Order: sequence, then C-alpha cells, then structure tokens
Amino acid sequence: MKLKNKVAVITGGARDIGRATSLKLAREGAKVVINYFQQEELAKETLELIKQQGGEAIIVHGDMTKAADVSNLINKAREAFGDEIHILVNVAGGLVARKTITEMDEEFWDFVMDLNLKSVFLVSRETVPYMPQGSAIINFTSLAGRDGGGPGASVYATAKGALMTYTRSLAKELGPKGIRVNAVAPGMIATTFHDVFTKPEVRANVANATPLKREGRAEEVADLVAYLASDESSFITGTNIDINGGVAFS
Repeated sequence: MKLKNKVAVITGGARDIGRATSLKLAREGAKVVINYFQQEELAKETLELIKQQGGEAIIVHGDMTKAADVSNLINKAREAFGDEIHILVNVAGGLVARKTITEMDEEFWDFVMDLNLKSVFLVSRETVPYMPQGSAIINFTSLAGRDGGGPGASVYATAKGALMTYTRSLAKELGPKGIRVNAVAPGMIATTFHDVFTKPEVRANVANATPLKREGRAEEVADLVAYLASDESSFITGTNIDINGGVAFS
C-alpha cells in the first residue's frame, strides 16, 4: 500500500478512467475524495466499490470550472480527512462535441477550454496551499494534444496541448516546494468517451495501427497515475507520459 495515509483528490473520479484511478489509489491506501458533476449514480457506485474493497472515500458534487465549487470540494476534503492533501489528479475534462471551425461559436470554444484547462488552474490553485513536501499533481492531457486530434476536435486538442505546457510550468514553479507535477496522455482507451465520440471503424483502425494491436484499458492508465502519485517516481516532474500502445511516440 504505497499511498497509505495519503489524501487524494480526483476530479471527474466517478467513471471510466476516473473511476479506475479512484479505485486504484484507494487500493494503495489513499483516502480518496471523488468529485463528480452530472453523474451522481456513477459516483455513488464508485464510492460503494471503494468501500467494498476496504477503502475510505467521499464524493463531492461540483463544477470544476466554477471557483466556488472548487473551494467547496477542497473544504469538504479537509473536513473529511484533515488539512493535508498529498495527491491531486485532474481527470475532469472532455471533448463535448465534434465541431469544425465554422460550426463552433465563441461560447462553445470558451466552454471546452474552461472544462479542460481553466478547471486544472482553479483546482490546482485551491489545492496547492494544503500540499506538503512530497506531494504530487497528475494532469490528464491527451494524444490529441500532440497530434491535433481527430476531425472536429480542434478546441479539445488545443486545450490539451496547452495543458501539457501548463504542466511543465507548474513543475518549475512548484518544484522548490517539493511538489511534483506530471501529466498522462492517453491514446485510444476503451471508455464511454470513445463509445460516444469515435466511430467503431475508426476505433478498430486505431487499435490495429498500434504495435500492441488493441485499445488500452482504464486500469492501465490508473496504474500509471498511481506510480506518478507515489514516492517511486520521486525524481520525475514536468513530464507528459504517453500511454497509447505505441501508436505515437513523443
């Protein structure tokens, strides 16, 4: 249990990769604070799964693009588990919809940027004052941030690319405080994200293009997050680690 007695806040921690991460960190001994926004039932399911495996967790509703909701999340974490937060995992984000430049309006652009980038700024800003030396922040970027994304994903890819840069900047800023900041950049992972936004034939083509000839699993991403959250990665900061089966190399 390499995260025993650590407190972890996970935004978007109720489903898919977020759920797998919540379960993994709890299995490693962390006390987990799971943020969710729209899917309360999934959050409750994730909480129950953690309790069934003997872990400790709470769920907190909130929109991570709103400063007041972010403040409430961190206050609830402190009320439940004390004033130290050792791990922050910024999973919350999303494509929202595929739109070309002529199809999207200013409101859509702002919404997707806020969801994927501003949210990380707000949650990190609120959490850092409670992070002791040796703490870790793990952001979720994407292969789209490296290659521009698929059709209609330009604003999502742009936000994730910016988040890669923000991860490097925070690593420099927070390193002297003993806080490491890294990001994971998933490729084609078998989640509801791709169930909604990616055509089956495209998924099959991408999977076949990887040297490993398959999609990734949410649990494999969670394993990487747990490593970056632990002292086993104590000299790693400022990285954006690809986890895509070899379909693209950084």
